[in-house]
Amino acid sequence: MRVTVHRRAHFNAAHRLYRKDWSFEKNDQVFGKCNNPNFHGHNYELIASVTGDIDPETGYVIDVKILKDIIKSEVEDAFDHKNLNLEVPEFQELNPTAENIVVVIYNKIKKHLNPDFDLEVTLYETPRNFVTYSGE
Repeated sequence: MRVTVHRRAHFNAAHRLYRKDWSFEKNDQVFGKCNNPNFHGHNYELIASVTGDIDPETGYVIDVKILKDIIKSEVEDAFDHKNLNLEVPEFQELNPTAENIVVVIYNKIKKHLNPDFDLEVTLYETPRNFVTYSGE
């Protein structure tokens, strides 16, 4: 019997959407106000969903404290109150769009999970704008 366990988390971060190889005008045309050279910030909401079989001994799919600790070390400690472009190594050469951020978060969490587990990560950049990635 496969069940999905969800853990919600939160972090605040600044970023700028732009490509180094494009002119300011082209970046401005494509990314608009998100291309602000002085950056802008979001209050990100994250939901990590782990699906797996229920362990007959514990009754858990995964101990939520373990999932909480993974998210804290891999996401919150790494991204919270940071400028993603300047302070987070994964975005030195990768445009920190919501789509790229969710894939990076997925990869950071997935490496700590039992390979039999499925993972889906949903990232809210605003209450109305969000992305989901499940490794496909």
